[in-house]
Amino acid sequence: MGAFVISKRFDDQYKFVFTSRKGKVIFTSLSYELRFECEEGVERFKVSVESASFLKFKTSKGRYFFKLFLGEEHVATSRKYTTELRVQKGIDEIVKYASVSEILDFSENDLIFID
Repeated sequence: MGAFVISKRFDDQYKFVFTSRKGKVIFTSLSYELRFECEEGVERFKVSVESASFLKFKTSKGRYFFKLFLGEEHVATSRKYTTELRVQKGIDEIVKYASVSEILDFSENDLIFID
């Protein structure tokens, strides 16, 4: 099962990523100014994942990705994939596991693995 990981961006805003069962990032959310807004974004997504829509794109370099929408709101953008089949597998994993995935919050600790 995947996991939602909350962390800080370099500009001190918050984001969450959804990682696969193997630990690969599937998508990254847009930025949130406050941590509780980010947490609410994760919870809102978990509840309404069934109604999410995914728009697939292809870059000029031949890489594939998708944008994730809840209603009309753009929520997240996926990582780049080499094939359209891999994009679909990422989407399938989100639909299957997002509602039951755990939330990990690493936003308070800059040094997770201390020497």
